[in-house]
Amino acid sequence: MKLGLWARNPALLPLFAPLLAVVIASASDGGPLLMHKVLAANGRFKDVKVAIAEGYAPIPCASGTDGGAMGVHYVNAEYLKDAIPDVRRPQAVIYEPVPDDRMELVAVEYITFKGPASLNGHLFNFTNSPNRYGLGPF
Repeated sequence: MKLGLWARNPALLPLFAPLLAVVIASASDGGPLLMHKVLAANGRFKDVKVAIAEGYAPIPCASGTDGGAMGVHYVNAEYLKDAIPDVRRPQAVIYEPVPDDRMELVAVEYITFKGPASLNGHLFNFTNSPNRYGLGPF
């Protein structure tokens, strides 16, 4: 029987306990975890052409519009006006250029300038101003 690292070394259990508590709490209502909701709601963005058709455009982020440390961000300016985050309307979708000239979806971002904010009970992180993005607090 193969034991996980935490099972072989009980001293590591406190490191994993908070994560386990989040997973259990997220699934305790019988509904899907937020991750699964996000994946189901945004699978259409696997094709960057869909994002562009829905009003997303590349922006400079971290390094530039053609890529950088965080991939290529496509932002929907209309969705940035949303006061309440909606799992089906991420404000940004992030792509990684791959060798065959495709853009591979690697993440979605939910951003709001109204707070405190949460999505499905998960609180957002607050970013104050000034920040490296040149945005007001979000």
